[in-house]
Amino acid sequence: MSASKLLSQYMQQLARACRTAPALDLACGTGRNGLHLLASDIPVVFADRDNEKLEHIRQHLDTLSPDRQRQLASLWQVDLEIPGSHPLDGRTFGAIMVFRYLHRPLLDAIKNAVIPGGLVVYETFTEEQAAIGRPRNPDFLLRHAELKDCFSEWNILHYFEGIEHDPDSGQRRAIAQVVAEKPFV
Repeated sequence: MSASKLLSQYMQQLARACRTAPALDLACGTGRNGLHLLASDIPVVFADRDNEKLEHIRQHLDTLSPDRQRQLASLWQVDLEIPGSHPLDGRTFGAIMVFRYLHRPLLDAIKNAVIPGGLVVYETFTEEQAAIGRPRNPDFLLRHAELKDCFSEWNILHYFEGIEHDPDSGQRRAIAQVVAEKPFV
């Protein structure tokens, strides 16, 4: 699987946002998006609850020199959905990337964890996906304009909501995407 085109399109802004704090690849899976940032020397925290997926990333990181690995990457095994937990509290990031994952109780915490001038790159499925394929559970599907509304007080650099063809599989998918910059005030 290739990294999201959004990352390439906003690489300069991501690099600038991550000068003082790393990017967080939230619910990273096998890390394709975070590894794309690492290739451009942007520091990344890979967060996922699945240790096997984090191990896949660790194996990739083992190809880097130990110094470069320590400077640029860290792995964080965390279950983001434990009721009553607040895993992002006290943490700050230059950018947070979220792809194909939705846990609504985290949205405010994501916004709070981004430094002023930092970015959120978020892409996941909308309710229209249920008519096309998986996922179908409404808990994992954005309502119309929900993502845009969530970041309405931020500087929205990119927004898309609709049906597109997945660049890897060619299958249709209903998604919403936002790239938003947190204001300084």
